[in-house]
Amino acid sequence: MPTTRPTKAWEVMMRGNARFVAGEPRHPRQDIERRESLAHVQKPDVVLFGCSDSRLAAEIIFDKGLGDLFVVRNAGQVISDSVIGSIEYAVGVLEVPLIVVLGHDECGAVRAAIDSIAPEAESVSPYIDGLIQQIVPAVRRVSGGNGHDPASVDASEVGREHLRDTVAELLERSELVSDAVARGVLGIVGANYKLHEGTAVADIIVGNISPADITTDSAAK
Repeated sequence: MPTTRPTKAWEVMMRGNARFVAGEPRHPRQDIERRESLAHVQKPDVVLFGCSDSRLAAEIIFDKGLGDLFVVRNAGQVISDSVIGSIEYAVGVLEVPLIVVLGHDECGAVRAAIDSIAPEAESVSPYIDGLIQQIVPAVRRVSGGNGHDPASVDASEVGREHLRDTVAELLERSELVSDAVARGVLGIVGANYKLHEGTAVADIIVGNISPADITTDSAAK
């Protein structure tokens, strides 16, 4: 069976990440000719929706070049109207075959969400609170209740739960995205980035992507 476009796009992402991990990046498609060729048109292969964390520079960790990734980021990779609109533009107009939702360990937004439901938690600004409240449901599931010691909560597990919530919410709220997945022209990979190792490992796979070609987070442990 021919390799699907979503599967091929993820394979290329994984090869780039492997080069980054090995310290052998090629820095492809970053020359003058590439820049000039993109002056009036773009055709990215992947839309990457990830956390704004400064350690998750998408083109670097996946060894990509100009025009390869359509990047959407905010703190904690939380769904919003602007995020959905940006992703729908990439899928509906640019015909990108793959969405990568990228979480990571040691996430400040996840830690803030954990701390926020502790007794006598310090208040934060309304805008920060609006972000972290979208992560709180994952915190509650992992912690098992409201009253707890924040230090006892597994932040990595909260991050994984939130990643899965984010993918589910995107599919629920965006008819354009869910329809593209149903038609087999779009795949979604929810992945976790490990800061120390530099690896991006798939945790959840949706759509027309061959599972045999994906290394999942559970398999990598």
